[in-house]
Amino acid sequence: MSMRGVYTSVVDIRQKIFTEVARMAYEGGDYSRIIDLPYKIIPGEVATYRESVFLERAIVEERLRLAIGLPLRDITEHAPVSKGIEESAIAEKYYDPPLVNIIKFACHSCPDNVVKVTDACQGCLAHPCKEVCPKGAISIVNGRSVIDQEKCIKCGKCMGVCPYQAITKLERPCAKACGVDAIGSDELGRAHIDHDKCVSCGMCLVNCPFGAIADKGQIFQVIHAIKSGIPVYAAVAPAFVGQFGKDLTPERLKSAMQELGFADVVEVAVGADLCTIEEAKDFMAEVPEKQPFMATSCCPAWATMAKKRFPDLAPYISMALTPMVLTGRMIKKEHPGCKVVFIGPCAAKKLEASRRTIRSDIDFVLTFEEVMGMFAAKEVHFEELPADGDFTQATADGRGFAVSGGVASAVVNCIKEMDPEREVKVANAEGLRNCRELLADAKKGKYDGYLLEGMACPGGCVGGAGTLQGSTKSRGQIIVTMRKSQKKNSLESSHKDKLELLEEKNV
Repeated sequence: MSMRGVYTSVVDIRQKIFTEVARMAYEGGDYSRIIDLPYKIIPGEVATYRESVFLERAIVEERLRLAIGLPLRDITEHAPVSKGIEESAIAEKYYDPPLVNIIKFACHSCPDNVVKVTDACQGCLAHPCKEVCPKGAISIVNGRSVIDQEKCIKCGKCMGVCPYQAITKLERPCAKACGVDAIGSDELGRAHIDHDKCVSCGMCLVNCPFGAIADKGQIFQVIHAIKSGIPVYAAVAPAFVGQFGKDLTPERLKSAMQELGFADVVEVAVGADLCTIEEAKDFMAEVPEKQPFMATSCCPAWATMAKKRFPDLAPYISMALTPMVLTGRMIKKEHPGCKVVFIGPCAAKKLEASRRTIRSDIDFVLTFEEVMGMFAAKEVHFEELPADGDFTQATADGRGFAVSGGVASAVVNCIKEMDPEREVKVANAEGLRNCRELLADAKKGKYDGYLLEGMACPGGCVGGAGTLQGSTKSRGQIIVTMRKSQKKNSLESSHKDKLELLEEKNV
């Protein structure tokens, strides 16, 4: 069971940070006033969450810096919280790697992989825990079981036989959530990210119960772009349905975004339709004649993990441009000189948009959570907005990209339409650990002839690190939207004739 979809104090602080950063950017003026924000977010002199109000404010300071795209400060030397803020108040993309950061003094140094006896131990006569331990690590002291950590090999046999479930295994939540084993410990026992392994999926930052992990943001720069008078378009990912509460219906999305200063909104599901057609054509042309299987390309954390872990399988990942890139390109062809913000559920998209080849298509990436901060700063009341947005551009299959299994199903439906005789076998995985198993099996030849779909987040994009509600609820709402869609198959997209134009690489 995870904390996702539960409104905790960690989520509350994140929301306040995004709201205050957005408010400061909209108001403009002298940004050195950032020094006052920690006192606004954590008022008074009594600590609410931790042992000291000073520690709470210090953590908020670092979170504010990350939300603006600034690096963490070195804790061993003095630097004002506003250091670098004037340079980052620009209408361009702005953050230096790494994207995902651990605020070290917020880290609890959680015990990792420790088997321990809890107070539920009844000191029973049989003590089967002691009997099954292969290393003799359990002794009975004053009638209770005690584990010698030096001898324990974490096999878990004692946990399985205890009649009271009194023995438990403690795992560090961030490391447990990391599907690529990128989180270890530093010399002080605090979490440490190996950025060579990290694929920026963001699962650690939403699973840390201490709020010690945060990714960098671009709220500040987006608002500066909006204020500069350049038309800024919002490309909104299919997972947006229901994210901003029941009052922000798809039909109200356009007017809501215009309240924030965006020129217009385009559904990324339109790009998903084009991506589907592209992947379907690729699959039909390549599998099995030229390559044993084909893997989908739209989840950047999955694709990056595949390339890092299974470099020999990298050529089998579809070369189709992702829905985000196709949508960004389409907007820029129609509105030369504009800027495009991808708004989605995903931390890894921030990294994808920073790639040299994609930089010109997508100017900024914001998460739903960050945009919610903008709505709060502008005090937008969704229920008062007109429901006059045109929500007919994308197909049901394009909108289905938000949920696990949706991409593969869209591609299969498209192939069925083009070649009804052809049978396409599909395997999909959600969560990076399962994705790794999928690829390991594919490497052994288990999935020859298959279309493989990988999604880094449990449940698909609806479970992404930048989402505001639980993935099960979101999935249900997406399925309802798909049912209501007038067009079903991606081939019905009215934009499909633009594909060749968009495929040309931007020179």
